[in-house]
Amino acid sequence: MRIIHTGEIISNIREMCIEANHMLTPDMQKALECAVADEKSPIGQKVLGQLQDNLQIAQEDTIPICQDTGMAVVFLEIGQDVHFEGGSLTDAIDEGVRQGYVDGYLRKSVVKDPLIRENTKDNTPAVIHYDLVPGDKVKITVAPKGFGSENMSRLRMMTPAATEDDIVAFVAETIREAGGNPCPPVVLGVGIGGDFEQCAYLAKKALCRSVAERNADPYYAALEKRMLEAVNALGVGPQGFGGETTALAVNIEWAPTHIAGLPVSVNVGCHVTRHKNVTI
Repeated sequence: MRIIHTGEIISNIREMCIEANHMLTPDMQKALECAVADEKSPIGQKVLGQLQDNLQIAQEDTIPICQDTGMAVVFLEIGQDVHFEGGSLTDAIDEGVRQGYVDGYLRKSVVKDPLIRENTKDNTPAVIHYDLVPGDKVKITVAPKGFGSENMSRLRMMTPAATEDDIVAFVAETIREAGGNPCPPVVLGVGIGGDFEQCAYLAKKALCRSVAERNADPYYAALEKRMLEAVNALGVGPQGFGGETTALAVNIEWAPTHIAGLPVSVNVGCHVTRHKNVTI
């Protein structure tokens, strides 16, 4: 058995919250560079260039790449041979988020009640997903999620009669209706299968995969490509001003489902879809 003190969790999550909000991952930077080269619309090219300028300024001046520094979503893959000491793991995660957002001067965007709307003033609590896996390591993923794009996300409980065409049309319809609201070019996490709850989780998890990495299953890799083409054919373009670059990537995660159902969810991420991974 391996013992990990919760203080190590706190310090890692603190740094991850700050880094994820200040620096875009290399795969996203590369995707934006390719988009600039491929975009044929003059205004689309200009907007993409401005987005790149923003990223450079954020890095040079150590300021957030987006003013919406998001609600902290944390995924933990915990080896079943790990034992935590030093207090509650959930409390440690929230303390890491608190320190990251307070010490990093990041915007605090969480209210403690969805209707009363009183700000918690430290961006806690985080949304936390735990997964027990073999081994004695802990993989932490911190994914700050802004709500300009989150609000454009959708889930539809389809039936087994739905075709692949229906699923692709639902994904494209989601972005057509969203327009420029999610700050395109977007990244789309698509969940297929499971139940209502798991389907949404799959879409969120899909957003944490590198945009340079396709689904390991050739069938779903081909479906990701088809969805991306359908979305980019909409002509929404960068920031909604028109063009061929409406989405940078579509990532699909799937799970077994009930014989009577076919849940499909679309979690929309903006042009600064953020995540940071650490394994301890």
